[in-house]
Amino acid sequence: MTFHVACSATLKAVTPAVLEKVDTLPLHSRTPLSWGHYVLSDPLTLLTDHAFLEKKAANNAMDMLTRWPDEWVPGWIETMTAVARDEAAHLAQVTRILLRRGGRLGRSHTNPYATGLRRLVRKGQPGDTIDRLFVSALIEARSCERFAVLSEAAAASQDEELAAFYRALYASELGHYTVFINLARKIAPAEEVEARWQELLAAEAILMAEQLPGPRMHSGVPPTE
Repeated sequence: MTFHVACSATLKAVTPAVLEKVDTLPLHSRTPLSWGHYVLSDPLTLLTDHAFLEKKAANNAMDMLTRWPDEWVPGWIETMTAVARDEAAHLAQVTRILLRRGGRLGRSHTNPYATGLRRLVRKGQPGDTIDRLFVSALIEARSCERFAVLSEAAAASQDEELAAFYRALYASELGHYTVFINLARKIAPAEEVEARWQELLAAEAILMAEQLPGPRMHSGVPPTE
């Protein structure tokens, strides 16, 4: 079997109409536009957090490179190297914007959301690989949704550079999410895959609701006045 990667290292322009497709994502919770306005009030901190997330996404794809299940899986390496290439390209793009705006990248970074998701992986058990694919898919899906919100919030604040950047990233993350889901469905029975996917979707919504507000890609929604 061969897997095709629905993503590209070159970001392409995305029309605002595509943002409406965010409702097709299976996430159990939605991010309000108010979150986008809130986090964009500190764009340099947000961009720094975003840069580290792209770095970790590239590292994750490289780690998954040799985690094919059981025997050799044709197309697995091609898929993971393509995702790693895309994420590295995104890292270069976001750091260029960060540095041009006067920001600096730190040496360390924490992401309680991603850490919480990875704790759900059944490490060393039969479902290990499926869980790793699903955690990757969840992070991509939530990031995809957040980029859609950010593109609208940036457009409303007339920051055309960030609006266009986030619209393009929305399309790319949607492709990565699809890739990880398709891989999971290729290596395990459909019933097992769907049941575990629904469990993790529910867990992701709970974890997201527990996040504290702040200028981070996976932060919690600030309380309304």
